[in-house]
Amino acid sequence: MLMVVYKAETLCPSLYDCFSCLGLFPEAHIKMSKIVFYEERNFQGRSYECDTDCPDMHPHFSRCNSIRVESGCWVLYERPNYSGFQYVLTRGEYPEYHRWMGYNDTIRSCRTFSYKSDGSYCIRIYDRPDFQGQMMEFSDDCKSIHESFQCRSVHSCNVMEGYWTFYEHPSYRGRQYFMPPGEYRKFNNWGAMCAAIGSFCRITDF
Repeated sequence: MLMVVYKAETLCPSLYDCFSCLGLFPEAHIKMSKIVFYEERNFQGRSYECDTDCPDMHPHFSRCNSIRVESGCWVLYERPNYSGFQYVLTRGEYPEYHRWMGYNDTIRSCRTFSYKSDGSYCIRIYDRPDFQGQMMEFSDDCKSIHESFQCRSVHSCNVMEGYWTFYEHPSYRGRQYFMPPGEYRKFNNWGAMCAAIGSFCRITDF
């Protein structure tokens, strides 16, 4: 049997695109993530460059006052092992910690997420645990859950498509909660201490 082996770079563009769509070249869809942490404001002082999950960042820097996200979506945590306050950051520059709505200059762990979206987003929120009670479905950002849902709390949630961020207060303020696709039967499933959610938005920049 004759086997013909093609190198990706030797294929014509249209054939390469077809093969990529079939998943034959998975590396074509891989987008590396990169973030740079700085101890001082305005990207000064000691820095640390990271391109993967890190459960304990204390050996790399003692404090964090500015950040550059060069690619990917990142979730930063106040404590080691992905616990404490969460901060969801997408590509951009953050010259001081208030820019990512930080409560202090402490970052102790981080995770990165890549997502190849077809543009579809869908989330269902419920005012009772275990997907009970009143339900509303959204495919776009919601600046005020109280105005749209006539409720100030979310007790369970089904993220059907896309990645989202929950915020404790309206207008995308307060504590943040990263919401990848999945079922969340109780508010503590997304790391919250209570059911207070004031707004949420789609994550569109990876």
